[in-house]
Amino acid sequence: MTGTRDIGLDLEPGTPPELIRLAERLERERPVPSAGFRGELRRRLIAGQSSHSRPARLRLLIAGYAGSGSLLLLAGAASAAGIGPLGA
Repeated sequence: MTGTRDIGLDLEPGTPPELIRLAERLERERPVPSAGFRGELRRRLIAGQSSHSRPARLRLLIAGYAGSGSLLLLAGAASAAGIGPLGA
């Protein structure tokens, strides 16, 4: 963090002082990642490397999730219309 800033500028006018003090304390005591992690992250960002690779069958996963979501929406719509075992 570079210096201190007035957190009150981010809050609405009329915010109780105890909430401002709490926000300042939370910001001040926020944990900071270790130096090793920050250095590795910086090197990867500069190099443009991604630590995550795509799943082998990404299109198949997307199709499976979209299909199952569509089936659930269809079952919900049928239930709302009074059709099927869940219909009223």
